[in-house]
Amino acid sequence: MTDRLDRAKSCYTSVLHDVMRAMGLKDFTLPPRIRPMDPEGVLTGPAFTIEGRIVEGADAHQTLLEWTGLLSKCPAGHVWVAQPSNQIVASMGELSAETLHRKGVLGVVTDGALRDTNFILKLGLPTWGTHYTPRDVVGLWLPTAIGETIRIEDVTINPGDWVHGDRDGMVVIPAAHLDEVIDKGVAAMATESKVRRAILDGMDPQEAYLKYGKF
Repeated sequence: MTDRLDRAKSCYTSVLHDVMRAMGLKDFTLPPRIRPMDPEGVLTGPAFTIEGRIVEGADAHQTLLEWTGLLSKCPAGHVWVAQPSNQIVASMGELSAETLHRKGVLGVVTDGALRDTNFILKLGLPTWGTHYTPRDVVGLWLPTAIGETIRIEDVTINPGDWVHGDRDGMVVIPAAHLDEVIDKGVAAMATESKVRRAILDGMDPQEAYLKYGKF
């Protein structure tokens, strides 16, 4: 796992995108509204999937009981990936981020809001979301699925699929293709380095493309 994680981290998202496109895969790029709080670095790892919805008038105790249950279930070495199905409440905040960080969870991706952002930035847990709000889940939000297939727009995310993101955005790599995508990504970066060196040495860009088959 550690070797795979290190090899994946060495790849930038755009090269993995190009590899999957060349493999004929489709619908693997998360929408650009999902952005990292801190664009430095790379978030990569297998998905722990969550889905939920707004439930008006939900019991406050029940919402917190189920939320803390989610935190308990998220395993170390995974990325919390959520479809909260709303843009009203924050899907991650200070105590939750601290809990996940201490458990060894790699990061958070949610198609929803975040809060307590200064704390999360200081904590250093890579966290992605759509916007910020002080409003939390209490009395409003309940999970509907844990460890099941979820969708973010046209992207299907199965438990164990690999999410990979940096400043350019985030892609989802199907688990069945993971090692092939990483291997091809590492090889593609090596070829790009040759193209870059050739251009810096004065080669015409079209000639470099024709020679190395990549640009």
